[in-house]
Amino acid sequence: MYEQITANKVKSIFLVLFFIAFVFLVVWAFEQVTGWGEGGLVLALIISLATAIGGYYSSDKIVLAISGARPVSKEEYPYLYHTVEGLALAAGIPAPRCYLIDDSAPNAFATGRNPQHSVICVTTGLLQKLNRLELEGVIAHEMSHIKNYDVLLQTVAVVMVGIVALLSDWMMKSFWWGGGRKRDREKGGGGVGLIIFGIGLVLAILSPLVAQLIQLAISRRREFLADANGAMLTRYPAGLASALRKLAADPEPLEVANKATAHLYIVNPLKNVKGRVNKLFSTHPPIEERIAALEKMSFEKV
Repeated sequence: MYEQITANKVKSIFLVLFFIAFVFLVVWAFEQVTGWGEGGLVLALIISLATAIGGYYSSDKIVLAISGARPVSKEEYPYLYHTVEGLALAAGIPAPRCYLIDDSAPNAFATGRNPQHSVICVTTGLLQKLNRLELEGVIAHEMSHIKNYDVLLQTVAVVMVGIVALLSDWMMKSFWWGGGRKRDREKGGGGVGLIIFGIGLVLAILSPLVAQLIQLAISRRREFLADANGAMLTRYPAGLASALRKLAADPEPLEVANKATAHLYIVNPLKNVKGRVNKLFSTHPPIEERIAALEKMSFEKV
């Protein structure tokens, strides 16, 4: 069980490092093609950071408003509160605030920039359709996202995707207006210049797509990690596995969810991810793989 968690962490770190290396490759191509040097990178970084920081500090309020979620009191849903407080104590973090979405589709998500400013939001369908052990498994999964600072990690990924997208756009404009060809002539042209031009053109076209795929791969890996950490909190992986089966089998899409918020939920709320290509662009791993990983866990020797 600990080996699975370690493997997930290592794969997450590898993906992040690969993402950083890819961004540096795009930066190099940008400088070679446009000749803007560090100035273009600094401008792209400032724009991306400004957007990401604004989203980082206000994302929880925005997501809760978009989702139509409302805060609930301990008197209204005492078991939900007790479950959240107990698992927060086990995780060693402050108890998140509890929010509710009035929708019969069972689902849940966590948001907030850090454990001190966190929220766990569930649907009425989740409370109605899951038993006690299944609900604890879902809450533990969301608690693990909070403890693992996954919102912060995704914010960093968004910044890097933003930088790549801006540099790619500027490279394409450079090609369009002849800046890349002009710089090639200034360097004397030749085979090396042509190769650099070709690399820059390919990266300008494909880099935003590649960056997005890496970001999504990081998101999928963090789902596996949250599953494993959640199972550690409850000491009962079968509870979360059973909950995932129920959530996957439920035919109701979550009406308030959209493509911008779908990645937050424990399972894809849009119910339309099929085929290999769609899986590449999915923020969640296949449910079958998540359940299989949970079923391999054992606490007999822990």
